[in-house]
Amino acid sequence: MLTRRTFAVAVIAAIAMPSLASAQATTPSAATIERQLDAAPMKKPRPNERVTIREFKRRPDLRRMARSIDIQSINFEFGSAAIAPSQYGKVETIADALHRILRRDRGARILIEGHTDAVGSFESNQVLSERRAASLKRTLAGEFGVPSFALDTVGYGEEFLLVPTQQENWRNRRVTLRRFDEFVR
Repeated sequence: MLTRRTFAVAVIAAIAMPSLASAQATTPSAATIERQLDAAPMKKPRPNERVTIREFKRRPDLRRMARSIDIQSINFEFGSAAIAPSQYGKVETIADALHRILRRDRGARILIEGHTDAVGSFESNQVLSERRAASLKRTLAGEFGVPSFALDTVGYGEEFLLVPTQQENWRNRRVTLRRFDEFVR
């Protein structure tokens, strides 16, 4: 639900940064986010195949089986993990979807994955991606009331580029939401 304040801030941001605003992908609707994260996993693990959250984060094969959605529309500035108030309308859309999922299933757990482009050192990109994921969690919990116990974070740096390039590319500066409750013990 977009508030007047959030809308006004978004309009001002679009006017102030038209090229960045028009270059970014649109935020999926709350219904689309909800549908993606509520869908059955590609393969449901048997109880003896469940792992710890730590193992889940390290295993791309398991993460690929879990339902997920890329959110490319949160405009992280180059080298920054800050979520500007102008982005709060987008975060509010995510929060609305998560609230609906959690109302139906209190056991739902969402992994927020932070990603970067490949500019800079591997180490600095790793730290930046972790900060981006933590920033989204903090904003979802602090500004929009999503229970923090339902969210976990991880950073993958430049490890999983959407656009394979060593150049700056906004599509790689993103977060991914991944539902993991059916995969962990």
